[in-house]
Amino acid sequence: MIPRFRFLALFFLIVLMPLGAAAQTLVFSTVDRPPFAMSTPEHQGFSIDLMRMIGEQIGRDVRFETAPSFAEMLAKVRSGETDGAIANISITSEREIVLDFTQPIFQSGLQIMVAGTAQVSLWQQILTLEVAAYVLLAFGLLFAGGMLMWVFERRMQPYFERPLKESMFPNFWWALNLVVNGGFEERMPRSPFGRVLGVLLVVASLFFVSIFVARITAAMTVTALTSTIDSINDLDRRRVGSVDGSTASLFLQAREVRHAAYPGFAEMIEAFEEGEVEALVYDGPLLQYYLQRNPQSDAYLLQRVFRAEDYGIALPSGSPLREPINQALLKLRETGEYDALVDSWFDEG
Repeated sequence: MIPRFRFLALFFLIVLMPLGAAAQTLVFSTVDRPPFAMSTPEHQGFSIDLMRMIGEQIGRDVRFETAPSFAEMLAKVRSGETDGAIANISITSEREIVLDFTQPIFQSGLQIMVAGTAQVSLWQQILTLEVAAYVLLAFGLLFAGGMLMWVFERRMQPYFERPLKESMFPNFWWALNLVVNGGFEERMPRSPFGRVLGVLLVVASLFFVSIFVARITAAMTVTALTSTIDSINDLDRRRVGSVDGSTASLFLQAREVRHAAYPGFAEMIEAFEEGEVEALVYDGPLLQYYLQRNPQSDAYLLQRVFRAEDYGIALPSGSPLREPINQALLKLRETGEYDALVDSWFDEG
């Protein structure tokens, strides 16, 4: 009898131990949203690492399942198929109606990524080495012209009757006044060579003025082209992209901004790279991460945040996990582990 009892006890122990272990494992849905959640080569990212740390705090293992879309990820939470979802999930009033959210795990916001070179000021466009070379060349020619006029006129025009050392600046000043104001009648060249040189200086000045005007006009044109998108209001006549069903897409719809809505982040980025759209409106941290990982990309991010958002962990309504997770989050913040995790994923230094 006793051996049989021991056999049955051992049998139930072997059978029930895996079930008990399984009961301790939490299943969380996620999607590919670098750097918050990535499924290859294994599940990793800021949100994934944070959820693992929370699991350690509450004494539960966590297993992740990648959903094909953001909507399906949240649908699994709502139906109770998974214990929760974590990625870059914005806490909204609409989602709060059907789901529970933990305390915010990350502060974010919507930003605009624009194709092209980051806009620069007009002065930065004008003050270039090319313009500096023109200026130095112009001063050199005026100085040389003034000194040459001194050679021709020093014995015929009283203005030039100065020793060489004393005449350098007056000669340059005379040439500058000649090309800018047409000179002075009482200081008109009197020698044949001086008069020819005076005419050449005036004619040459027309070319230099034309070059400066052309350069400044080109700089203003380039600046205007790179400054065409500064805010949401500048998107009306542009090809804009976002992710279907995202808070960014809803934000654009509310402002009646026409845009292409792609099924996922990867599809949106692909369309941007292929030139289908000129600007993307989406979560700023994800766009910034993309630019950091693709420095060769011909794009830049507007620094302005157009709508602040908080990310949270989505749970089924009435989930008993909400309070333990919130307590774990508070503890991770108090110990500094949360800040260290943020720095490891988002520190640009």
